[in-house]
Amino acid sequence: MLTLQNISYLHANRHLLFDKITFTINSHEKVALIGNNGVGKSTLLKIISRELQPAEGSIKVASKPYFIPQIFGQFNHLTIAQALQIDEKLTAFHEILNGNVSEENLNILNDDWTIEERCNEALQYWELNDLNLNQKLETLSGGQKTKVFLAGISIHQPEIILLDEPSNHLDVVARALLYQFIKNTTATLIIVSHDRKLLNLLNAVYELSKHGITVYGGNYAFYAEQKQIEKNALANDIQSKEKALRKAKEKERETLQRQNKLDSRGEKKQKKAGVSRIMMNTLRNNAENSTAKAKDIHAEKIGNISQNLQDLRSGLPEIDKMKFGFEKTALHKGKILFTAKDVNHSFENQYLWRENLNLQIKSGDRIAIQGINGSGKTTLIKMIIGTLQPKTGTIYKTDAKVIYIDQDYSLIQNQLTVFDQIQQFNDSGLEEHTLKMKLNKFLFSQNDWAKPCSALSGGEKMRLLLCCLTINTKAPDVIILDEPTNNLDIQNIEILTAAINEYDGTLIVVSHDDLFLEEIKISDFISLP
Repeated sequence: MLTLQNISYLHANRHLLFDKITFTINSHEKVALIGNNGVGKSTLLKIISRELQPAEGSIKVASKPYFIPQIFGQFNHLTIAQALQIDEKLTAFHEILNGNVSEENLNILNDDWTIEERCNEALQYWELNDLNLNQKLETLSGGQKTKVFLAGISIHQPEIILLDEPSNHLDVVARALLYQFIKNTTATLIIVSHDRKLLNLLNAVYELSKHGITVYGGNYAFYAEQKQIEKNALANDIQSKEKALRKAKEKERETLQRQNKLDSRGEKKQKKAGVSRIMMNTLRNNAENSTAKAKDIHAEKIGNISQNLQDLRSGLPEIDKMKFGFEKTALHKGKILFTAKDVNHSFENQYLWRENLNLQIKSGDRIAIQGINGSGKTTLIKMIIGTLQPKTGTIYKTDAKVIYIDQDYSLIQNQLTVFDQIQQFNDSGLEEHTLKMKLNKFLFSQNDWAKPCSALSGGEKMRLLLCCLTINTKAPDVIILDEPTNNLDIQNIEILTAAINEYDGTLIVVSHDDLFLEEIKISDFISLP
């Protein structure tokens, strides 16, 4: 069992990240921890694993959790055995086998005679047989590093496992192994992930927000259903408030018009009756005071309704506040953009693909490029873009405006401010206020305009890039996305999905996220051998 009681955390600058987080997770439960980028999910996992200390609160945990972080760069200087903290035990095991049965070696091994056997079995399960435990992590790919730490689960056999975006760098085969492990394990799991296929394997969703933790007793599909019910209820409340606001303003107008008519009529009668000037002024002042009082009453009522409406609208999901507005592409559907005939590439005199590639890409196609890690997906993209020529075969390309969006959103220049970045795409000379209105539509408020792009999260960079693409006078003919969902939370994946579905040009995507590919209506697949 794991219990967090009143956990609060402050950044180094004393900014409060979350306050008084309280929840309990029972043994053998499999829980998703979700929330928007920057809300503190990774920080909370680090607090549970004791890597970080909370500002206040207490943690009760049955045993030491095994934590797999999202980023592994801090381990690059270590060997695989050192990173998994099994190097000393393996050394002691081999020392004992070689006859050095010292008390020190026996204490280090601690009767764990199956340590080497578990290492071999774990590496075999995660298809890492070709790795040496004395190999440095800096020599491994992102997917291999993830699998090394996943292998550590079978080696250490922990009761509680914390996983931070475990499927990020995994190819289709490795993801299938991860899903199988999650289904079969009896350990307690807490997983931060945007992989909705993975999230649907878990039996509870803990949503972290600025308001704390909200628990949904079901998988991600159940959570999404409940959120839709909440969203519909909020939309009805907003509609009802908008109607009340219109009625209040109409009532105010009618009341003031009626009051003005009565005042005007009364003044005419008084003049006919020969009322003195002093008395007329007094009556006029009384009428004006009465009108002002009526105005104040209506203004207060309208102000209260407006504030309630503003509060309700602030609770809308970010995607419902955004407007995309992609321009139409100039190319007609079906125009041949790219043709590859018997194409192949080689590294160190070894061909990349077992069979030469023959393929064609036409305007309006929505294509996914798929293959295991190292199958040459990025190489093929470079050929399509024109930055790499094949070693064999021929390529035909037509003139087309191609935008390549890599995993790091490299089109965003980190040294520029948010506003200066959008200016880089302002080919039609839009005025400053128009650009700022565009930024507002993509959820960049006045406070963000002077912010350096280097300070933006992955999701913010994605939104800024989408904003840049929509201010061009001509939409790109081809958009190429390389693992676009890797650094995004679920909310930003939904924003990206909605934007892509408004785009009518040619789309080429490298992604292992099957649900994302389905939602952006991919119709053709290029599977690399």
